[in-house]
Amino acid sequence: DSQYGTYVWPCAVVLAQYLWAHRRSLPGKRVGAGVSLPGVVAAKCGAEVVLSDSEELPHCLRSCRRSCLANRLPHVPVLGLTWGRVSPQLLALPPVDIILGSDVFFDPKDFEDILITIYFLLEKNPHAQFWTTYQVRSADWSIEALLCKWKLKSTLVPLHSFSADKEHLAGSSLPGRHTIEMMIISLSQSDGT
Repeated sequence: DSQYGTYVWPCAVVLAQYLWAHRRSLPGKRVGAGVSLPGVVAAKCGAEVVLSDSEELPHCLRSCRRSCLANRLPHVPVLGLTWGRVSPQLLALPPVDIILGSDVFFDPKDFEDILITIYFLLEKNPHAQFWTTYQVRSADWSIEALLCKWKLKSTLVPLHSFSADKEHLAGSSLPGRHTIEMMIISLSQSDGT
C-alpha cells in the first residue's frame, strides 16, 4: 500500500516512547505531527496537536480522523499537507513548539522536500524542534549536507536514554531488531553552530 500512513511502523513506536518519557512536559505544547501513533500519544498527553499527511492521500487522512474518534480526540484537526509544497493550509498553521515525524526519511528523493518544510516551520517558530525517528536502511543515505544547506542542526538522542532500546518495546514486536535512531533537528544559530 503506497499510503504508508495506514501502518504503525517501528519508528512510530519508538517516537511514541520518547513522548511518553517526556509526557509531563507536553500539556499545553503546540505539536504538529503526521497521522501516526506519536501524534495521538502527544494529544492524549495534553498537547495541542494538529495531525497531517499528504493532501494526495485522502485515505490516510480519513483513517487518521477515525483514529482520533476511536481515541476520544474528536477535536484534533487533520490536515492535508505535502512535504516541499507551500499551501494555504501550511501558511495558516498555528504556531508550533514541536514537530513530530516518525520514519519520514525513508526515500532519499524526498529528503530535501522534508527539510525545506521543516526549515519553513522552524523559521516561523525559531524555538521549535523537529523530533524524528528513522530506520537506518542504507549507510549511503545521509541528510547531513542538506541540514547544512538549510541551516539546520541535528542532535542524536540515544534510545537507551528513554528506554526505547528494548526488543518488544511497549508490548509491540515491531521495534525488534530494526536499526532505529532518533534525532532532534533545530535551526542552526547565527554564530555558525
